Amino acid sequence: MNDQNQKNQKNEESPKIGLGEPVVQASSWKRLLSRKWVYPAAYMATAAIILTLVWVYQDASHKPQVKETAGVVTNVDNTPVVDSSKTEESKSVPTVATPEDLVWPVANAADVTVVKPFYDKDASAEDHVAAIVKYNDTFIPNTGIDLARGDNKTFEVKAALSGKVTRVEQTPLSGYVVEITNANNLKTVYESLTDVKVKKDAEVKQGDTLASAGRSELEKDLGNHVHFAVFENDTPVNPATLLPQK
Repeated sequence: MNDQNQKNQKNEESPKIGLGEPVVQASSWKRLLSRKWVYPAAYMATAAIILTLVWVYQDASHKPQVKETAGVVTNVDNTPVVDSSKTEESKSVPTVATPEDLVWPVANAADVTVVKPFYDKDASAEDHVAAIVKYNDTFIPNTGIDLARGDNKTFEVKAALSGKVTRVEQTPLSGYVVEITNANNLKTVYESLTDVKVKKDAEVKQGDTLASAGRSELEKDLGNHVHFAVFENDTPVNPATLLPQK
């Protein structure tokens, strides 16, 4: 009797399950969500994802978008894109040297004067006479200008232009002669020299000392002087028209 009562009591306490009804078990998700840390962790993860997406979008919007039109690369606002490699290449390209202007073939132009001018066929008869070189019974048009000091002292002769020495020679009438081939089909010639300091094939710069002024048989009446001539395409040019004013 007691055993029967105990069985009836157990049956009343246990849930009744109908035929064909599934057994209801506690959900693992409910157990997980019942924990206190789940919701804060989910919120933090969601916030992190949103912030990451915002950062990626902003970074992409700030990057310059480029397009190429007819070989020229530009930003979307039409400003050119600078290629640093091409910029470096342009820096290494050598610049073209500026042609030199003729300078007086002496250290100080104020120390000398033109003692015999260039023979200009278009000048006056009086100027023609002043520009004639007389040697014995021969009259020779002066193809350059002759420079000398007032005290007849010698002086250093300088290169009026940079170039290559193409002739160094001593002649019976003109004394030592130095010829320099310059740029732009020019040649500068220095005669009546002494104490020559350059050699043939040497490269000289404008202002370098070439020699000292001396005497010559052809113009011995001029004393210590330098005969200075300029040729363009082998045609004599009046140096006075090329030299700077004193």
